[in-house]
Formats: sequence, structure tokens, C-alpha cells
Amino acid sequence: MATTDTPQLSSLRSPRVIAARKLARRAQRGKDRRFLAEGPQAVREAVNFGLLPDGEHAVVEVYLTPEAAERHAELVAAARAAGVPVLTATDEVIADICDTVTPQGIVALCRFLDTPFAEVLKARPKLVAVLANVRDPGNAGTVLRTADAAGADAVVLTDASVDLYNPKAVRASVGSLFHLPVAVGVPVEQAVAELRAAGVRVLAADGAGRRDLDQELDEGTLAGPTAWLFGNEAWGLPEETRALADEVVRVPIHGHAESLNLATAAAVCLYASAREQRSPAGCRESGTER
Repeated sequence: MATTDTPQLSSLRSPRVIAARKLARRAQRGKDRRFLAEGPQAVREAVNFGLLPDGEHAVVEVYLTPEAAERHAELVAAARAAGVPVLTATDEVIADICDTVTPQGIVALCRFLDTPFAEVLKARPKLVAVLANVRDPGNAGTVLRTADAAGADAVVLTDASVDLYNPKAVRASVGSLFHLPVAVGVPVEQAVAELRAAGVRVLAADGAGRRDLDQELDEGTLAGPTAWLFGNEAWGLPEETRALADEVVRVPIHGHAESLNLATAAAVCLYASAREQRSPAGCRESGTER
């Protein structure tokens, strides 16, 4: 890609730059229904996401330094081919609108793309991660990435959880935000009740579980449609939330560690379900109806 000597965005007082900078605040993101995705991997996945149900592209605009434009010429070409405006900007402008200390020189202004919970249920999901009262954006983004890697059908963030579009959550998802449906703002009681009504077994992952994950695997109970309920990193799931689930399951600790962190526990649980569901007797291979 040929670049111009003078970046198109060079003033911190530009209306575009001011509007993008304001998206650091959750209230502004909610008002505009827009967020920023930083770095080449996130921008690439955003561009590849394509159109939203309303026919608009997920990406409003891409901003990048001339050096980044040269470095990621194929990404710039893909954005332009999709009809997404691409604007060059100075290092100062990119640093001003990005959340990271050392930006990678490229950021996409994106439209909200969360999926209504009713649509998640309509798709008859077989593996779902439900984040209940997860407040740390890095944890939320990492669990989203883990769910994507495990082949989950959806992620649900309850109304007490962190904002999906928090810059740290977006960054921690490493592009997975653009790969699978994510429902937000669902009360945990509603999420559990409606998943169960849809034939999905709901398991609460908690160290206080009566059963452990090894028992679930030994008995083959993870082969059917399953939703894993994950709680806050610091205090886990409250008793009233655990009581909503079909079963409370703990990840066994075979060594001397006090516990596992949220993202690690989520990975263990989701991959256990993924393995069972993809076995010859699992619901994904057999096509078993619920």
C-alpha cells in the first residue's frame, strides 16, 4: 500500500479523534454503541466478521500509522475491499485513542455486535460459558478466548459482569470476540432458567462442589448439551447462584495448590465438555436431539 507523507489524522482536536477517545468510558460506549479494537489480530478479525444483521459492517473505520499501513498491507486491502474506510494517523493520535501503553499502530472503530440471548437459545447451543459476576475485564476476555478455542457455541455475560467492550476485555479476547455469539446483560436467574428450559444442563464450577470433574467424566455426563457457570475470581459463586444449577462441580486439586484461577478452571471445564461432546457417543457426533 502506498501511503501519503501527511497522515490524514494529525490533530488531537479532530472530531474523529475526540469521539474515539471518549469510548474509553463505558457510558459513552453504551450511548454510541461503538468500541475500539486494538492491534492487527483484533482488527483483522473485526474486518473478517463482515456484516451485522442490520446490514452494516462491524467495522466503522480503521485508523493506523503509515508504518503500520506498510506492515499490514493485506489487512488494509481487505478492509478497503469490504468498503471500510481506512485513515492514516500520527503516532500521537493512535497513542491518544488507544488503551495500551505501547500501541501497535492500528485500531478499528467497531459497532456493538453482541447477540440477543433469545438468538443464542434459538441456535440450540451444546456448549455455553456463562460468566456470573465476573468483574475483571482481563478474566472475561480470556474466558471468551478459551470458550472460542474449546468450540463453545456462545458466551453469556450476566448483568452483574464486566462490560464486554471494555478495552482490556476486548484485548484479552485476542479477536475471539468476533468469532462466537456473546449475549450480555442477562440476569443469572434468567440465563439458568432459560438454558435449562432449552434442554441444556447447567453446571456451576465452584470449589465447594459436591461432585468433581473426574466423576463427571467417568460417568459420561458431559456428553450432552452443557452450560458452565463461572463466578467471580475472588469469591466464586454465591450460594444462591450455585443453588440455581443442576449440579455444582469442582475441579479436583491433586497437588498442593490452594485453587485454580478463573481462566484456568474455565479452560479445564470447557475442554472436558468439548472432549466428551466430540467423542463417538457425544451429542455433536451423534446428532442427538434434545
